[in-house]
Amino acid sequence: MILDSYRHKGLRKQLVETIKKKGIEDKNVLKAIDTVPRHLFMDSSFLEFAYEDKPFPIGSGQTISQPYTVAFQTELLEIKKGDKVLEVGTGSGYQACILMELGARVYTIERQKNLYFKTKSFLPSIGYKPKLISYGDGYKGLPPYAPFDKILVTAGAPHIPDTLIDQLIPGGILVIPVGPDIQIMKRIIKIDESNYKEEDHGTFRFVPLLTKKADSTVTLKDKLFFCPSLSVISA
Repeated sequence: MILDSYRHKGLRKQLVETIKKKGIEDKNVLKAIDTVPRHLFMDSSFLEFAYEDKPFPIGSGQTISQPYTVAFQTELLEIKKGDKVLEVGTGSGYQACILMELGARVYTIERQKNLYFKTKSFLPSIGYKPKLISYGDGYKGLPPYAPFDKILVTAGAPHIPDTLIDQLIPGGILVIPVGPDIQIMKRIIKIDESNYKEEDHGTFRFVPLLTKKADSTVTLKDKLFFCPSLSVISA
């Protein structure tokens, strides 16, 4: 049974007002934030933090995303109902659920085996069913399922992977934070097979986008926690 009380719903409405004040304008994105029960993605011991506009550690060196940052990236994607979307970095699955609320067909990939198994079983239990949840190297994308209308990367990359741009349709959008420590949020609009437009959309801090699959959980020293002046996210 999914417990989503009037109190939870009231807290979500307060959260929506908070991110509206920070500049999120897309009504569909705000509605999705208001709909997805974020507290279900967190351990019951930490429910009081569920509707704060902050990320929170979920294990394997990852965090459940800061709601503002989820909304910001989603707004940049300009999701339309029916869009085929690749998410690189499944994490808790919260971001994937926001995309599905907008009508996207979501294909998501996670390199941490623990999170992959947990999220793969958890999302259907609360009524969300991505087209695919895959365990693998996000840098490679999902070539067998390409092309995609939109691609979202939920970890900081040192560069923009050509493999991901190649998997976009012409006119498609890639949103990705790029940089070694503090990242610039990039929006890449693919013009054709040889050209793309690149936009900068502010400074953030993300957990790093790593290569290859990971079989074991990382240690606490590998985690990146919230910095008040920046946004820290993983899906």
